[in-house]
Amino acid sequence: MIDLPAKAEVHCSDGAVGCSTYIIGNPISHQITHLVVKSNRPPFQEYLVPVDQVEVTTPELIRLKCTRNDLYEMEPFEYEEYIRSETPGHLSWPYFLPMELYPEEVVSYIPVKFQNVPLGELAVRRGARVEATDGYIGQVDELLINSNNMQVTHLVLLERHILKQREITIPISQIDHIFENTIYLKLDRRSVEDLPTTPMQRWAL
Repeated sequence: MIDLPAKAEVHCSDGAVGCSTYIIGNPISHQITHLVVKSNRPPFQEYLVPVDQVEVTTPELIRLKCTRNDLYEMEPFEYEEYIRSETPGHLSWPYFLPMELYPEEVVSYIPVKFQNVPLGELAVRRGARVEATDGYIGQVDELLINSNNMQVTHLVLLERHILKQREITIPISQIDHIFENTIYLKLDRRSVEDLPTTPMQRWAL
């Protein structure tokens, strides 16, 4: 079993490179395919890293097999497209003009960013909201993965209270569905409270 944390420091074979921001996997097979690494150098771009490039993980560190230059050649996680926008002429000017002086329309192009997530897969980040059947229960802290097939077996829920916080290990079979940045469980809050509070034993890859 390995843990694959988000928001962990990431090192390549030739040194520190940035931090992990998302884990990407198939919601049907529960198999992890990529992690997203944000570079620590301007312009701080995020890259899609195949999971077979992961060499060692701990709760605070992910070490990759590739070099930093190899990472910078990988697919970007975000890409930008421009959407055409047409604004009526009388709305595009901040002051009054005679009607005949207004242009018919003003055309502009608005940049919109999209996440480069493979078709049929989902991106999960550390801190994603977790909902029990009867309401909010906590946030995702990390994922536990079978190192033989790279399938997610458990998620570790970070439950915060005023005076303490706990890590609760939830079997992946108890996830009902994932929508946007929220994970919905099949369990109510009381059932979640009864789950183990000690994370499972972890090994490096």
